[in-house]
Amino acid sequence: MAFPRRLLLLGAAALPVAARGQDKPADHAHEPPAATPAPTLTPTGAEAPRQRQAAPPDAYVYIGWPQDRQVIYGTRFKLWFGTRNFGVAPAGVSKANTGHHHLLIDVDLPDLNKPIPNDRNHLHFGLGQTETMLELPPGTHTLQLLMGDADHVPHDPPVMSKRITITVRPGKPQAVSARSAP
Repeated sequence: MAFPRRLLLLGAAALPVAARGQDKPADHAHEPPAATPAPTLTPTGAEAPRQRQAAPPDAYVYIGWPQDRQVIYGTRFKLWFGTRNFGVAPAGVSKANTGHHHLLIDVDLPDLNKPIPNDRNHLHFGLGQTETMLELPPGTHTLQLLMGDADHVPHDPPVMSKRITITVRPGKPQAVSARSAP
């Protein structure tokens, strides 16, 4: 069973100035490059969790379509979603009370103190999308949205939708006519 894969492409604006081919001003030409700080390590050697971005307590995200317990005919369908009391911003953009959508398919919530994984069960919508065409194999599936900050880390408190269950069936529904037979 193949799930669609999403890629995040960053424009030239996301590159450091030197990478875009622009030189530093002459008065800074002899300064050494700034050192990147090393991650803070815990005694076990694992990276320490970072501070999660705050979210308003009344913020929420929802799946507009499909609805919970809906039967979907055809393995490819449109899914749309939205937020209330919370904004949408692309990945990499750090702005208070905003984030971007992540769709969790057939999985539980990930560790809320780490970036949301990016795989066939954790789809990232890092360009700020609020709808997608989704392809799932026939069967029963669960869907849930989880907002992530500029670095794909869930907010505090987490902004997430309720988990819904849908059933995907192959083919199209049989047309039902309102007319009686002649």
